[in-house]
Amino acid sequence: MDAFYASVEQRDNPDLRGKPLAVGGSRQRGVVAAASYEARQYGVYSAMASSIAIRKCPDLIFVKPRFDVYKAVSAQIRAVFAEHTDLIEPLSLDEAYLDVTDATSSERTATQLARVLKERIRQETGLTASAGVSYNKFLAKLASDYNKPDGLYVIKPHQGLDFVAKLAVGQFHGIGRVTAARLNELGIFTGFDLRQQSEAYLTQQFGKVGHHYYCIARAIDERPVTPNRIRKSVGSETTFEQDLTDEPDLLAQLGPLIDDVWSYCERTGIRGRTVTLKVKYGDFQQITRSRTLLSPAGSRAVIEQTITQLLQSVLPVDKGIRLLGVSLSTLQTANATPTGQLRLDL
Repeated sequence: MDAFYASVEQRDNPDLRGKPLAVGGSRQRGVVAAASYEARQYGVYSAMASSIAIRKCPDLIFVKPRFDVYKAVSAQIRAVFAEHTDLIEPLSLDEAYLDVTDATSSERTATQLARVLKERIRQETGLTASAGVSYNKFLAKLASDYNKPDGLYVIKPHQGLDFVAKLAVGQFHGIGRVTAARLNELGIFTGFDLRQQSEAYLTQQFGKVGHHYYCIARAIDERPVTPNRIRKSVGSETTFEQDLTDEPDLLAQLGPLIDDVWSYCERTGIRGRTVTLKVKYGDFQQITRSRTLLSPAGSRAVIEQTITQLLQSVLPVDKGIRLLGVSLSTLQTANATPTGQLRLDL
């Protein structure tokens, strides 16, 4: 979806249309969750601190997120997908992979189906989507970003190698700024440069992920579309209006975050063994503290006790804290047997 959260807000409030808009926290203390295309022209992007966004675009309008609305719209879009294929792998509320191999025929190509989906989404939601069509997930993702907004781009099998070769490594999905900088230090600037490296060299430099880099430089991606992709973590975080330093204030802020995480656990039957506390200071330095339990956290009280202990490890603070986050990982269903153990009737 194109600037999904911001586009929903502009759809629902005509006064916001055509104006630079950010969905997220306050003008002074928050973080941009999504930016309209009008805001992006000023260099405002998601995950940017609100204070920086304001400096880039003084007329930026901030709107509080309405996740219940975004989830409802996302469900509408998923229903459109489900009319054509069961092989849907959601990545987030606004993005998904679809395997349409069995949904296409001689009468309808994957590209034609992408046009149908885009039009159906527009009819159902009043929003625009961009589609990437290709023969594997890596290329389809790259293609989906190529002609935004309201784009449709196709990378055919004979075009894959040349398309990847011309891209800067920083444009590769899954390669962030830090890794791109490391690749540049090694003299690797484009997909073509990356393709010149041996798998052994890339593995030596980047560990197991080096094999993945070796493959995508050759436009190879064997990952299937997985409809029931297992979620790796669940979490909640909040940014404060003012930096906090006192333990009682910090504990009070952690309560609702723990509630959010445990509410998800109760709703889904998911439990987790690793509890993590995220702390971001007023100078934007960020740290995490984690503890892995012997068994999955079976109650809110267990999560609260662990988070409280983790907070003690960062107290007292010599500089204010602007954000706290709570997350749970190493997830499994509540009745799952831990890996490596056998359940026997005794």
